[in-house]
Amino acid sequence: MAEHIIRAEFSEVMQKSYIDYAMSVICARALPDIRDGLKPVQRRVLYAMDELNLRHDRPHRKSARIVGDTMGKYHPHGDSSIYESLVVMEQEFKKGMPLVDGHGNFGSIEGDGAAAMRYTEARLKKFTQEVYLADLDKNVVDFISNFDETEKEPEVLPVRVPNLLINGAEGIAVGMTTSIPPHNLGEVVDAMIAYLEDESVANEDLLTYIQGPDFPTGGLVVNKKDIKTIYTEGSGKLKLRGKVVFEPGKKRGEKDKLVITEIPYTMIGANIGKFLSDVVNLVESKKTTDIADISNESSKEGIRIVLELKKGTDIERLKNLLYKKTKLEDTFGVNMLAIVDGRPETLSLRDIIAHHTEFHYGLVKRKYQTLLSKLYDQREVKEGLIKACDMIDLIIEILRGSKNLKEAKACLTKGEVGNIRFKSSESMIEACKLSFTEKQAEAILDLRLGKLIGLEILALREEYEEIVANIAEYEDILHNPVSMQRVMKQDLMKIKKEYQRERRTVVEDGAEAVFEEEPLKEEQVYFVMDRFGYAKTFDKATYQRNQENASRDYKYIVPCMNTDKICIFTDTGVMHQIKVLDIPAGKYKDKGTPIDNLGNYDSSDEAIIAVLAAEAMTHDSLFFATEQGMLKIVSGTEFQVTKRTVSATKLSDGDALLSVKPLKTEGGLIKPDMVILETKEGVFLRFSLEEVPEKKKGAVGVRGIKLNKDDILLHTYLMEADGITSMDYKGKRLDFNKLKLAKRDTKGSKIRR
Repeated sequence: MAEHIIRAEFSEVMQKSYIDYAMSVICARALPDIRDGLKPVQRRVLYAMDELNLRHDRPHRKSARIVGDTMGKYHPHGDSSIYESLVVMEQEFKKGMPLVDGHGNFGSIEGDGAAAMRYTEARLKKFTQEVYLADLDKNVVDFISNFDETEKEPEVLPVRVPNLLINGAEGIAVGMTTSIPPHNLGEVVDAMIAYLEDESVANEDLLTYIQGPDFPTGGLVVNKKDIKTIYTEGSGKLKLRGKVVFEPGKKRGEKDKLVITEIPYTMIGANIGKFLSDVVNLVESKKTTDIADISNESSKEGIRIVLELKKGTDIERLKNLLYKKTKLEDTFGVNMLAIVDGRPETLSLRDIIAHHTEFHYGLVKRKYQTLLSKLYDQREVKEGLIKACDMIDLIIEILRGSKNLKEAKACLTKGEVGNIRFKSSESMIEACKLSFTEKQAEAILDLRLGKLIGLEILALREEYEEIVANIAEYEDILHNPVSMQRVMKQDLMKIKKEYQRERRTVVEDGAEAVFEEEPLKEEQVYFVMDRFGYAKTFDKATYQRNQENASRDYKYIVPCMNTDKICIFTDTGVMHQIKVLDIPAGKYKDKGTPIDNLGNYDSSDEAIIAVLAAEAMTHDSLFFATEQGMLKIVSGTEFQVTKRTVSATKLSDGDALLSVKPLKTEGGLIKPDMVILETKEGVFLRFSLEEVPEKKKGAVGVRGIKLNKDDILLHTYLMEADGITSMDYKGKRLDFNKLKLAKRDTKGSKIRR
């Protein structure tokens, strides 16, 4: 076969392929169908459970079996996504109306994951059976081939209420997302009935029935004024709040409490733990001093987060602080996007109800067409049997005179007497007039003699009359719009009566949470850090009581104001800034917090060589020295930056920052001082600080000492700034004033002991 090369523009091929992929993800994975409000994986899980006959009154079955059947027959995309979908449909804190009845650990509202599928069991809820899966045997929806064309699956489930509203939906597709909150079943049914009665009903009128979202976690929606716009345009933001209750102390000495009994829907999962952490941070950072303790007393009965209050707490102010600074007030982004006729479409509330009502109408119509077709067949058979009973003697004579069933059937349907032997010519003449249908003839031939008893014949006539009455009723439903509407309304009212729940979420126009932070009282504190990198701050009184021990226990002690910043210089030539307010205050014996957790500093990559207060630096100049002997003076004002991490100096390859020391200034001029440099090989060099020029922080600096090949600078001393005039060197005292006064960038003198 000759090779045929197809030439194509690469960009066009990529564009077409990506669009095909995007539409596949949008329609076959991420977004729900407007008709049943389900994603494909949810639909397939429920259908597989129905096929396994996991009714609400049957025993639970292993989730692994359900996942296996779903993946093997309908959804070949991995077991984790299937099991996750099964779990979510069971969780009452996520769904307005859970669809699966779980047995075992299916996770918790606080974010605990479900147990492995081999441990949990599940079955269908009664609500799911009767509202989502009923009438599948009545040809109410189309069935399509599965992925390998070995099974049939429903294109959509015959859901009789708009699941898109009742259980909401969340999904991320390619270039689009859907986010629909759950709603109250009773309110949605009322809105559907209102639409049935008047298809021209406006979106605004439907909102008189549906107040807004009804989240399973309760809580409050506090921007009722925006509801109309959100449900008209199909998108917007809901402002959610938790429910906070004040409980005064009942016993003597018992503290008053602020109890959170309902949380915003967005707080489900890890955000509950984050809320607790945020409250602790508010206390530690002294944003509030009203909270004595916090505890999470939540259980299966519901949410209960307790804040114990100090005496004299301003309750409203504390509430507003929690709304402003924690997830107790949050926003829920609404984007009512669904698949309509194979395309993604943003829908208003009226659009969703209109589309689902049309779908519901189709379900009812196909149901009664199927039932009517069966009743026509039953009527035909009953008419034949009744007619046969009226001429039973002739029927028996035909049967006795026939050689086989074929002759008897031909006589009954076509009046062919053939070789049939009759007792009289009158019987033959009557037999020639017979014209039963095929179905009637088969029913007559299958008729048992016991059915010819008088009572049985009477029951047969009653059954026929019931069938005729049902046919008339069904024909009226199918051909009379008023009757069809009545049936649909009765169906919806029955669902509402049996399954409706009380509304859990309050929708109102709440007052804006206003919290004005009290001006911070400026006071002096002491930043301390030990040699292991644990840091904290003390108030002045604590430091003064423990001053002697502090100088022994801590490597760095920096006096600063609580409004200041701590600047950490590292050997990589970088300066990290941390707000003093972000550093937890502690008692003297407290261990402190690792400095790595407070800023961008990483102890595994860099070592701290100096810690200074930002405010003090602005009034001083800084003396920089590197291991390769490079020196410079930099104005402290250059480090007045807002970034948390900045480059403090430029380093040559292989060099490292050795020390950063503050220099006091008088009238803007650096006070003359003496610099002593000590190298690793014991070489000392003493010269005047005036020889070190002032540079920008981005400069390398000037050479301070000529080093031998493998030597490096080990220490720097500023005699007046450091207040050091001598040091112990190899067991003896070395007086700096006795060192030879030299020039910068010379060899220095080696001290031998």
